[in-house]
Amino acid sequence: MTVSPNPPPAFLAQVEALEIAFDSGDVERLARYLALLLDAARSFNLTAITDPDEAWVRHIADSLTLLPILASLEAKRVIDVGAGGGLPGVPLAIAMPDVSFTLLEATGKKARFLEETAAALDLANVTVVNDRAETAGQDRETHRERYDAVLARAVGRMPVLVELTVPLARIGGHVLAIKGARAEAEVAEAKAALHTLHARVVETRRTATGTIVIIEKSRRTGKMYPRRPGEPKRAPLGRGTS
Repeated sequence: MTVSPNPPPAFLAQVEALEIAFDSGDVERLARYLALLLDAARSFNLTAITDPDEAWVRHIADSLTLLPILASLEAKRVIDVGAGGGLPGVPLAIAMPDVSFTLLEATGKKARFLEETAAALDLANVTVVNDRAETAGQDRETHRERYDAVLARAVGRMPVLVELTVPLARIGGHVLAIKGARAEAEVAEAKAALHTLHARVVETRRTATGTIVIIEKSRRTGKMYPRRPGEPKRAPLGRGTS
C-alpha cells in the first residue's frame, strides 16, 4: 500500500494544536511507516483501521500527543511497553531522533515487524526487545529502573498497566499511558496498585484523540514487582493481592 505524504486536514490541525514542527523528511517517513503498518495488518493483527486518513489521526496524531510531554520532561531514554505495531513508539522516534526508544513486544511476529520497520525507516534511535514486560521489569542489568519515560497504549486496565510499567521507570521518572474516555475511573481503580508501587498520578490530560495519564515514580519499586509473567493480569494489584 502507498500512503500519501500529504496528511489529511484533521491530522494537520491536531499537530498544529500540539505546536509540533516536523523536520525535513519526517512526514514522508511517517507516511512510509503507515504504509508498512497497514500492509502488515492484512496478514496479522496490528490494527483494525484500514483507511489511511483515519490512521493518520487515530494512530499517528494520537501517538504524537505524547511528544510535548516527553520534551518537557527532557526524556532521553524511553521504552514503549507492548509496542505492537509500533504505536506510539515509532512515530515518536521519527519525530524525536535525539531520544533513544526501546520497543518492548512479547509476540515474536510483531517484534520482527518492528525490527524490519526500524531498519526500513533507518531509525538508528530504535531498539526492539522481544520479551514480556514482567521479565524486562526484573532485568536489573538492562531495563529495570533505567528509563526516563515508559509509554503504554492499549496495554490493559490501569491496575495491570502500572505493574507492567512502573518498575521500568527510574526514580523520578514517568509513565505516560494513553487511555480512553474511562481514564478517570481506571485511575481510581488503580489507587492501591499505585500506592504499592510508590507512584502517583500527577495529571490526566485530555487530547483530541484520548486521555493521557501521567504517572510519577517517587521511590524504588519493591523487588517482588513485577510478579511472574501473567500474574499481574490474573490477579491485579489491589484486588486481594499485596
